Amino acid sequence: MWAAAAVLLLPATGCDRAVDGVASAAPVDDVPEAPADLEPLIVSHVPSELPRLADTEVEPPAGPKTVEDVAQYADDPARERAVLAEYGYRWGWERFWGTGSGALTGVFVDQFAHRVGADAYAADLAANEADRYGGLLQDDPPELPGGCWLLVVDGDPPPPGLTGPAALSWCGHGVFSVSVTAVAGTTDAAREEVRAVLRAQLQRLPPR
Repeated sequence: MWAAAAVLLLPATGCDRAVDGVASAAPVDDVPEAPADLEPLIVSHVPSELPRLADTEVEPPAGPKTVEDVAQYADDPARERAVLAEYGYRWGWERFWGTGSGALTGVFVDQFAHRVGADAYAADLAANEADRYGGLLQDDPPELPGGCWLLVVDGDPPPPGLTGPAALSWCGHGVFSVSVTAVAGTTDAAREEVRAVLRAQLQRLPPR
């Protein structure tokens, strides 16, 4: 069982700020209407050619995610459910690739009722994970699409929850929050994996 993946799956907790702004949903025909409809939109391979991990090989299992699933990652599930409701969280999907060497790539796509919630969720996740792992959080880094955040963490020694040099990214994309993480042999390799996988994933989603 992949314990490292379980750490990367932890959501933002303790986000007290209100999700302000005008709710602007994409046309219903353009977005999935159930978690199963989201699965075909998730990238199926990664440039590093890491093997795909079965959903049951990670803990908690990858694959489809509901509000209840995500809330259970938190120390206070009831409070987390309320936070997710504030974001307008609907459902998500997670997928991983990895090897026994510790190299790991993860893709997280979460769908919301409106783009305001998706953007706020991505921003809060980025801030929380930067506090957790350290490193420099970059807003709108030149190597990623606009509206994204990038965190690069040196793995010497790796912080708890990571097995080596890592790059983590978060983006709001319409009613979706998209996150890609990569643990690799070097920070440069991790950044390149994140850059390529993130672009591929965003291209598979409905337009903003």
